Amino acid sequence: MDKQPVSFPNWKGALAATGFPPVQPATYTREIISFLRFCKTRHVPVSAELARQYLEIRESQTTTPAREALRWFYRAARAGGASPPAPAAIRRPAARQAAQEPPLAAADLGGPDWERDLIKASRERGFLWRTEETYRAWAARFTRFIVPRSPYAATAEDVAAFLSDLAVRLRASPSTQKQALNALVFLMQAALHRELGEIDFRRARPRERVPTVRSAEECSRLFAAMSGTHRLMTELAYGAGLRLMELIRLRIHHLDLDRGRLQVLAGKGDKDRVTVLPGKLGPLLRQRLVELRGLWEQDRADQLPGVWLPEGLARKYPKAGESWQWLFPSRETSVDPATKVRRRHHLTDSSFQRAVLAAARRAKLTKRVTPHVLRHSFATHLLEGGTDIRTVQELLGHASVETTQIYLHVMKKPGLGVRSPLDQ
Repeated sequence: MDKQPVSFPNWKGALAATGFPPVQPATYTREIISFLRFCKTRHVPVSAELARQYLEIRESQTTTPAREALRWFYRAARAGGASPPAPAAIRRPAARQAAQEPPLAAADLGGPDWERDLIKASRERGFLWRTEETYRAWAARFTRFIVPRSPYAATAEDVAAFLSDLAVRLRASPSTQKQALNALVFLMQAALHRELGEIDFRRARPRERVPTVRSAEECSRLFAAMSGTHRLMTELAYGAGLRLMELIRLRIHHLDLDRGRLQVLAGKGDKDRVTVLPGKLGPLLRQRLVELRGLWEQDRADQLPGVWLPEGLARKYPKAGESWQWLFPSRETSVDPATKVRRRHHLTDSSFQRAVLAAARRAKLTKRVTPHVLRHSFATHLLEGGTDIRTVQELLGHASVETTQIYLHVMKKPGLGVRSPLDQ
């Protein structure tokens, strides 16, 4: 099987121009995105060999949408004369940057009737785009599971069989199974108006996990191995306890440098919160605002449109994008695949993750280091320093203090500072 890397950055545009029936491009898009995520999680380039492995894991049949979608993907890539991607150090995948934001809702209403009903129900309840995308993916998997019957004819026993298969055959984690359960209950009851009643299924075996935490000395070594924008982002992620996408999507008006506060707007669960802004980063952030002012003036001189905004805000405040500038913008502009507008987007999450991983190697840190590990370290170090757990809960944006309590198990001195009897 061919292991040669394949680059096809404009596949969405090529798919839209095929003239397929309206349902088929939407189905192919979901399947191809699922495959690309599979490649990303394994940190390997796209290739035909990886596609074969992906289909084996999915146990797809010859006629499934996944196999048909990937067959079209590779044929179109070869027809377009695609070449292997450039090395990561010089590659600038502009289309991917814009593709991180959700498409215009009016342009994506689904394909089959069950999907249209699911989209309608989720948007009536104001679900986030990522939630809607996740629910649609689970619904599509469930639909393939019960073929040839329709979801409209599905029963609680079908849902139970699907959830049990996740636990027994696919060995899914409890969180994955719970996500699937929530998605399918919403599909059946809220979208298709079918009462399920009690669902008796085999639950995934719970696994107790504690968060990975780095010491303050290890964090300092990581910062010392970085420079420029990536170091500022890493220190801000640790110093404010930010999630990865909360960091990437920061805008300049989220900073309150005079009062040492950082606003996190539309974070996980579409919730806003205020967290601490490290005073040590104040001068660096002020200097960054000066640099961004020059970039803003250059974009205005080049007559570029403002940055991306959620479509509701973009309609209500069409000029707001010119002032709601990203705190960490990309060096290159890119074309938004939904609106076909060239604008400046924020840095990609994958480029920042790669920078953190490379810095951890340079710092000779043998333990796992990711942007989310920095958030775990932020919470644990605050608790070790005597900060009240309720305060840490608010800074992290946790809905329940029980979620925050997990950090008590990884403190340097567990048990809120209890001394070992050997030390007394």
